[in-house]
Amino acid sequence: MTIGERLRFGVDLVTFFHPGFWEVGDYDGIIKYARAEPRAFWNKILDSVQRSGVSGVELTFSPFNWQDAVATYGSVDAFAGELSRRGLTLCSGFFAELEAAGDFTKAEAQSAIIAKAEKYADFLKACGSDIMVIGAPLRQTLGAQPVEFHDFDRAKAIADFLNRLGAILYARGVRLALHTEAHTIFAAARDVDLMMMLTDPAYVHMCPDTAHIIVAGSDPVQLVDRHHERMIIAHWKDAIGPMPIDTPIDEHIHDIHRPYFCGFALGRVDWHAWTRLMRDRRYEGWAILELDAAPNPVSDIENGLTLVRQALLPIYR
Repeated sequence: MTIGERLRFGVDLVTFFHPGFWEVGDYDGIIKYARAEPRAFWNKILDSVQRSGVSGVELTFSPFNWQDAVATYGSVDAFAGELSRRGLTLCSGFFAELEAAGDFTKAEAQSAIIAKAEKYADFLKACGSDIMVIGAPLRQTLGAQPVEFHDFDRAKAIADFLNRLGAILYARGVRLALHTEAHTIFAAARDVDLMMMLTDPAYVHMCPDTAHIIVAGSDPVQLVDRHHERMIIAHWKDAIGPMPIDTPIDEHIHDIHRPYFCGFALGRVDWHAWTRLMRDRRYEGWAILELDAAPNPVSDIENGLTLVRQALLPIYR
């Protein structure tokens, strides 16, 4: 196996969350279609992933989550079979419960999160995956009152729970990978360094997202190089630059992110430096070619793969 062949390419299903792809008027229209015609909805997604040329699928929020997939096809085995007959692999699943849990330092909130994560882990393992990508809690809007400082004590409380959750998932055969989501406590360089220091590397790993790191005002190559040994999966995505420091952080933050994301090689990511880093640190694993809500996801993924094959994979050699 050559070093270039150690990279396997997949896509996060958020890439298909654009009304234009579904020929509907808005995001609510996508959800309505998914509820009304679940089999047609999921077949179109999986067929499109197969057509794009990648081999891996990362599940995400509803209507692209694991519960929806199982309900659509009737069982875990049936969904796994739908992947297999298309030559696809479930590479990972995104777990967004921390962001939605509020104050998850409370015991009852932690118990609920653990119960959901255990069920998800069992599904992932049954489908042949061993990676759960986890979004971190959101930061507070700059200047909001009362102020919540993300200091050592707060970070340690979060890290302690992540350590325990990572150990619970490990016992079920699944690894926890923190995602560098912009405007969470795990995206900007200082915050990533702090959480990596406080968590146990045996149980808490990292899923760097190049675009989100740029949106957070940091350099993905420098940041990931410091923690490369923690990386077990990575999201390859481009962005035009950092967002304003006083951006409101609320339930709309993920929608506000989207104008800052762009096609591969059209933004600030230094893809040649990024690829050299993967080569020099001998990264082996999944590279998720993710675009948030692309109107033409199949062609966009194909273009990303073309960039990788023509301009980046030769760097490995």
